[in-house]
Amino acid sequence: MIHCYKLGGLNIVLDICSGSVHVVDEVAYDIIGMYESGSREEICDRILTKYAGREDVTKAEILECCDQIEELKAAGKLFTPDTFEPMAGDLKRKTSGVVKALCLHVAHICNLNCSYCFASQGKYHGDRAVMSLEVGKRALDFLIENSTGRRNLEVDFFGGEPLMNFDMIRELVAYAREREKECGKNFRFTLTTNGVLIDDDVIEFANKEMSNVVLSLDGRKEVHDRYRVDYAGQGSWEKIVPKFQRLVKAREGRNYYMRGTFTHANPDFLNDIRQMLDLGFKELSMEPVVCAPDDPSALTDEDLPIVLEQYEKLAELMLKKHREGDPFTFYHYMIDLKGGPCIYKRISGCGSGTEYMAVTPWGDLYPCHQFVGEEKFKLGNIWDGVTNTEAQDEFASCNVYSRPECRDCWAKLYCSGGCAANAYHSTGSVKGVYKYGCELFRKRMECAIMLEAAKTMDVE
Repeated sequence: MIHCYKLGGLNIVLDICSGSVHVVDEVAYDIIGMYESGSREEICDRILTKYAGREDVTKAEILECCDQIEELKAAGKLFTPDTFEPMAGDLKRKTSGVVKALCLHVAHICNLNCSYCFASQGKYHGDRAVMSLEVGKRALDFLIENSTGRRNLEVDFFGGEPLMNFDMIRELVAYAREREKECGKNFRFTLTTNGVLIDDDVIEFANKEMSNVVLSLDGRKEVHDRYRVDYAGQGSWEKIVPKFQRLVKAREGRNYYMRGTFTHANPDFLNDIRQMLDLGFKELSMEPVVCAPDDPSALTDEDLPIVLEQYEKLAELMLKKHREGDPFTFYHYMIDLKGGPCIYKRISGCGSGTEYMAVTPWGDLYPCHQFVGEEKFKLGNIWDGVTNTEAQDEFASCNVYSRPECRDCWAKLYCSGGCAANAYHSTGSVKGVYKYGCELFRKRMECAIMLEAAKTMDVE
């Protein structure tokens, strides 16, 4: 399978199963596009007709291009067959039950009242609560006990607003540092925060112990304050931006992400990215809203062409900034064309419910943070382990080949089948397909690949 597209002035051909990326001239682009649908003579006739009057396009050169295509095909870099399907289920089953990461819901409470919040203002459609140190310790012990031979373990402090349980987080990290020495493990911590409670103590602690900090900012003040308000209805932009700037400066501009959400109110999200850049932030992410289709903030069909254009313009801006020596990072455009994820990750996906789980303040286990509160997906708890093996088996069977809609999609080995939570909330099945999200993902991949190809060509 190949995918051919034009973007940023480049003619790009992707060989899906090998991961090869070819940037070619216009004639080669056309020849590749018709290579498997006609004979060499037919290709010559069609190309000569299309480029009639161009002296540099001759039959000999067309045939030479066909020879080069055949060489690439023989080398496994073009028209590579898909041989991965037979191994998809086995690969995931082999790692099922080996846990490498937990999302700790240390606070099912929040000091903001964001109307688009998928977590129902942090309480996940349940009771408000904070995690006790006892539950937190047991969660880390559960992770250690179920990580088998893995040395590097990841823990996300999540909410609600996790800083509303900051003292417990500090004690829990101290406990983890003791346990990792005893067990030969290495913990990497991430903190996701809305910023309201950031102070000097939080900044010092985060810089010492957090491998990454995710900071919630939706960009322009009027956009951010539309949804991210306190319980009195007051916007939080002016309160949090100076705190974010202090924290990022203290981290020397590294190991953080400004994480924004764009909605029906701001499909022109590139303007929000520009605002983040103006504020001095360089590690950026803007995510499409996750909500019910009838929610006022939900992206609509009318928004789709605007959003797709924004992704293209974002890639153009990033390339311009790169060439000017003032680059910035966009999370969804981070792609390694020379190495990248192993084939296991490419066909198996994120590992929700198998390698990765969320822990509630009460110690219940769910496949990921977006499933918390969905009782049928409760896997068990941190004391008894996974007892709902039927639900876990469903997630273990999720891979890019378990979704019929993915089979002929050129992006399947980049998205690995997509997000199970988005699929479930869109279709009622974790093996469904969130079609709107697919459109966005394919465009992001085209932009990301174009961007990296252009950078490589600049160097060469």
